[in-house]
Amino acid sequence: MVGTWLGFGAFPLVPIQVLHVGLAAVSTLAAVGLAVGAVLALPLSPWVEARPKKPVMVVTDPVRFGALLTIPVTYFSGRLTYTQLLIVSVIGAAANVALTSAGGAYLKQLLRPDHLLVANGRFESITWTATAVGPTLGGAAISLLGPVVTVIANAVGFLVSALGIGAIRQEERGPERAEGERFRASDLVKGWTFIHDDRRLRPLLWNTVTVNALIMATETLVAVLLLDELVWAAWQYGLAFGLPCAGGFFGAQICPRLAAR
Repeated sequence: MVGTWLGFGAFPLVPIQVLHVGLAAVSTLAAVGLAVGAVLALPLSPWVEARPKKPVMVVTDPVRFGALLTIPVTYFSGRLTYTQLLIVSVIGAAANVALTSAGGAYLKQLLRPDHLLVANGRFESITWTATAVGPTLGGAAISLLGPVVTVIANAVGFLVSALGIGAIRQEERGPERAEGERFRASDLVKGWTFIHDDRRLRPLLWNTVTVNALIMATETLVAVLLLDELVWAAWQYGLAFGLPCAGGFFGAQICPRLAAR
């Protein structure tokens, strides 16, 4: 998580300041990985469900490490292209879908149900702390050392993550879905129906959809405005994005107290 948010500023910065592409190209780069990830989630999620979760997580992190590492290699050799950034974005999104699907199920195997609220609160705290601090530090590193230094840090973060997950020794239970069992389109509809029909899950789902849509609708525009038109330094861009995210950290801290009430 720390590596991901350290490298946050690099993906809009590299196409804007290195490749000198326009708003449409930067927006496409931001959208294509997420769009392909959403499509791949349909076959990937049931595939993950039918397999042990830990090996999936250990494999997907090195995949992202290798994909990201191609960016500094081609940058320093003068061969970096916009197409390459698109491919890396797609690979990263697909790997993230697989890892996220496996991670949630694996966490429930590692902990008792009464520990999950505290664990998820800690995950949120780490996420929002990294989101608040990472772009600021990453922007400062980019200003001092160049546009791809945080890409390297992000890649190394995935490698460290794989080593950390691999060090877990707790025995994993068998997969929830038997390997070879066919996934049907009706299974997907059942999943959506289950969430929509639950009075507690339904508002959480639509809150997540709405918040993420509003953030993504403006993220690329803000990057182009600050980095290109207003010519802000990378550290200023990182600070402008990261500082408001401190609210997420405080929200994660009070979540257990609110849930207890």
